[in-house]
Amino acid sequence: MGLLKRLFGAPDRGTAPQLYTAIVARGRAPHWYVEGAVPDTIDGRFDMIAAILSLVLLRLEDTPEAIAPSTALAECFIDDMDGQLREIGIGDIVVGKHMGRMMGMIGGRLGAYRKGLAGEGLQTALVRNLYRGHAPSDAALAHVEAELLAFRDGLAATPVTAILAGELPR
Repeated sequence: MGLLKRLFGAPDRGTAPQLYTAIVARGRAPHWYVEGAVPDTIDGRFDMIAAILSLVLLRLEDTPEAIAPSTALAECFIDDMDGQLREIGIGDIVVGKHMGRMMGMIGGRLGAYRKGLAGEGLQTALVRNLYRGHAPSDAALAHVEAELLAFRDGLAATPVTAILAGELPR
């Protein structure tokens, strides 16, 4: 049974599923969609989860012991998005194209948020990636920026072992 499970069973992703669940819960918090005016649509929820996921991956990227868990976390994201696409009726033939596009979007967001957090304009990155070019009110944008910066600072103060266990700050 051990050999069959290794060959055909689901891969052991360690604590990545718990961390991914925490990321999704954080991305679905109502304040993003109410005070932050993130569109409460499939795309808006994807973009918000992608923003939270990006901040977590950026926190983990320079930690050698987090390389494998970060990969497992990305695999959880891919599996979830694949399932979500199929649930909304995207067929097998096109789901691969959609997944490729989504992975490209995640890569772009990682780069944009990395630059934005380094002082190159987080609000610009948010308008382009989270609001897809349609700037919200100044108050909504300020809310999202402040919350994401606080989350980033909380991640920086949280031990990697706690993050990998799915314990996200505030």
